Amino acid sequence: MPIEIKMPALSPTMEEGTLAKWLVKAGDTVKSGDLMAEIETDKATMEFEAVDEGVIAEIVVPEGTDNVKVGQVIAILAAEGEDASAAKAAPKAEAPKTEAPKVEAAPPAPSPAPAVPATPAPASVSPASGDRVKASPLARRIAAEKGVDIASVTGSGPNGRIVRADVEGTKPGAAPATVAAPAEAAAAPAPAKPAAIPDIPHEATKLSNVRKTIARRLTESKQQVPHIYLTVDIRLDALLKLRADLNKSLEPRGVKLSVNDLLIKALAASLIQVPKCNVMFTPDQLISFQRADISVAVSTPSGLITPIITHADTKGVAAISTEMKDLATRARDNKLKPEEYQGGTASISNMGMFGIKQFEAVINPPQGMIMAIGAGEKRPYVIDDALGVATVMSATGSFDHRAIDGADGAELMQAFKALIEAPLGMLA
Repeated sequence: MPIEIKMPALSPTMEEGTLAKWLVKAGDTVKSGDLMAEIETDKATMEFEAVDEGVIAEIVVPEGTDNVKVGQVIAILAAEGEDASAAKAAPKAEAPKTEAPKVEAAPPAPSPAPAVPATPAPASVSPASGDRVKASPLARRIAAEKGVDIASVTGSGPNGRIVRADVEGTKPGAAPATVAAPAEAAAAPAPAKPAAIPDIPHEATKLSNVRKTIARRLTESKQQVPHIYLTVDIRLDALLKLRADLNKSLEPRGVKLSVNDLLIKALAASLIQVPKCNVMFTPDQLISFQRADISVAVSTPSGLITPIITHADTKGVAAISTEMKDLATRARDNKLKPEEYQGGTASISNMGMFGIKQFEAVINPPQGMIMAIGAGEKRPYVIDDALGVATVMSATGSFDHRAIDGADGAELMQAFKALIEAPLGMLA
């Protein structure tokens, strides 16, 4: 009996995806564990493995198809010893059965159709102007029995006359919706104006599922989460010296720490010191986390993704560095597993390598905060009551003001600054 291969749910939130690429073709023999396809979810591109053994009889959904629902049949597999051509024909033979109910179900649809021609507005103008409502006696009687205001009904008869079908398709109290519809319809074209493409030579690139998700989530964050921003200037000289010393001692192990590795550790330690910022807001609860899992913003060809360093508060900086390099590489290759980028208690985004002095990052819901890191640069700085030169960076925390008060956010920024300026404390 042929086996239906269905679109898998590759993450808990996945409802549909793009079948980016087939790694097999019709006639290929597959066994359990073989890679069959690359599927683009709302977060990343992931490989789909075969579960059963057999011969690919038919590719139902071609590669490059968008919006393939989870559970939809994407291929047919002929089991071992089964004729592949017969297996291919099987689903097509059953297709009319699934189509038939749709054909029979179609006739009832025209019954409410008289309400559709109601879009012309002559009848609605007539009651508004105070003229006598044009309606048949039968329509008036039915309207009275149903408790429908005859003046609010749009007629579909000659010259806008209200007939029986118009009243039968109207429910008591539903009239305001019909009156409001023209206004809504008139407003509908407005959003299309910003999307108009100017008459300039250009190239259009189709949005990936990842880019769509980024756009949706960031829009929701800015619309729904009240952000509060707090910025501190942090002297980096002690951290840079510690990094150089650690890298020298870790050289035999092939580990080279980046400044960002130490900043991840500092943020995790700060969240443990100030647990009121290691939280998540829900409509009826405030969730306080017992450990610090840091989501780290990584730029990839398909968009921004945030792989997570779990238990960052208890891991050593060498372990954080090794794990971060692996996660960043696989993020850029779209090879992350869902559990490696879903979750996290707070985020860090570092744009210092681009020379960005300061910026305000958008919170990654449902997390309560994100730390934005600017470039370290030589600046005039007061050291021991004397003006000198130091390597200084600006860090800006974005906090969800529903969950985190300004004073609590300030306390976290103070702890973060203290750990970086006296970095041995975060290694204890």
